[in-house]
Amino acid sequence: MSDWNESTIRRNLECIHERMAHAAERVGHHVNEITLVGVAKTFPAEAIRLAHAAGVRHFGENRVQEWEGKRAALGDLDATWHLVGHLQNNKAAKAARMFHAVDSVDDFALAQRLDRCMGDPARSGVNAAAGAAGGRRLRVLIEVRLAVEESKSGVQPEELPTLTEKVVELTHLDFAGLMCVPPLFEAAEKVRPFFARLRLLRDDLERQLGRKLPVLSMGMSQDFDVAIEEGATEIRVGTALFGGRGVK
Repeated sequence: MSDWNESTIRRNLECIHERMAHAAERVGHHVNEITLVGVAKTFPAEAIRLAHAAGVRHFGENRVQEWEGKRAALGDLDATWHLVGHLQNNKAAKAARMFHAVDSVDDFALAQRLDRCMGDPARSGVNAAAGAAGGRRLRVLIEVRLAVEESKSGVQPEELPTLTEKVVELTHLDFAGLMCVPPLFEAAEKVRPFFARLRLLRDDLERQLGRKLPVLSMGMSQDFDVAIEEGATEIRVGTALFGGRGVK
């Protein structure tokens, strides 16, 4: 028996929007400046469709192959599809074909491969249905590893300036900002220093590059309020929207 249904998802979304609005108000921002990405890993296409009907327009998947199994059932939806999990180089062509945004770039070889795939649609299979043809660029974020955790991916902060200097030169990618997955703490306040550091790293990069990087993707179900207070422009919410993981 699933713990998601239309009414539950709508109630959950209302609660999320209230939290978002209160957090934004506390720091003088407007809730409309923040994008909610519904992270749908382990949840079926039906749950995504219900969330879309409730008003969610951005969705994230952790694995290329999981989204590959869902997308045929959701091709009619007007939505933006994000890859938020670690991407292996050998899946870059599929990712370029199936997603509007790759939010977890963590090395230059991967960025180069995505750029080549976007520049050669015949080779990668990129098409208009994926929203990446006609000269459009693939939106990418660089994932930064802010804690020493073996399970986490991302570029080390000290390597970030060099990587970004290279990524901005790739003509088929739209480098828009940074993403992080900090350690999980029971008390959300303990995560604040990680969010603050990502914002400062972004600010330093803007000065270095002489251009705006408008996206800070940080904050999940348990701590997105704090992330918004520290400048998040995108939050990635799964369990707060859909319920517990692993429920079919």
